[in-house]
Amino acid sequence: MPTFRHGKNTVVIFDKYDLSQYFNSATLSAMAETVETTTFGSTSKTFAVGQKDGTVSFEGLWSGALDTEGADAILHTAIASTTKKVITVATEGATLGRRAKLINTDETSYEIKSAIADMVTISAQAQASGTVGGLDGGVLLAASQTLTATVANTGVDNATASTNGGVAHLHVTTNTRNGAITVKVQHSSNNSTWADLASFTATTSATTTSERIEVAAGTTVNRYLRTIVSAFAGSSGSATITVGFARR
Repeated sequence: MPTFRHGKNTVVIFDKYDLSQYFNSATLSAMAETVETTTFGSTSKTFAVGQKDGTVSFEGLWSGALDTEGADAILHTAIASTTKKVITVATEGATLGRRAKLINTDETSYEIKSAIADMVTISAQAQASGTVGGLDGGVLLAASQTLTATVANTGVDNATASTNGGVAHLHVTTNTRNGAITVKVQHSSNNSTWADLASFTATTSATTTSERIEVAAGTTVNRYLRTIVSAFAGSSGSATITVGFARR
């Protein structure tokens, strides 16, 4: 029997912000362009598949708080940004090894709706850019994980290796650490001996950030994947990270 999931556990990480508490709906759409190839004498239309495309849209509740890290401030600013937004949506919740969609996007719309007999709501849509199949499908290697020291997470088993690279996302959504943090994605063929696959830029003291790394097409990605925090400088404070990886 299939294992179904309840939507209440969905997590939305938008760049360096966990916006899950503001949204109550997330829609991920993957599509492919089709071009008609029908010629004279055909009794049925024929088509060729062209370029792939994808979008992600969110709906939720507007907050009146003067919060520079709230959904209204973030989404309003993003609509004018020329910098791609790194988005990870985990519809199975913030659990190690669960599925997630990794999207490189431009925000294309943001709307606030106010009605006399209802709550003030928000909605936003973003266009995927350069992702495979419109949306890269992967797994969480760290799921809203609070760090207080260096750590190597449990390996996530893909059952087999893949041979076409992939993409890694890092989101540092809170950080009070008074030293730099270095996060890597590693892979292994046996869940014992590990090698670096993607190394994120070190996150400096008390800084929140996000980063997307493309692992080149044709690169072998071994059966097992994990996140390792290889450096955790400083003497106090903690950080919260989410890491995802999608094979191609």
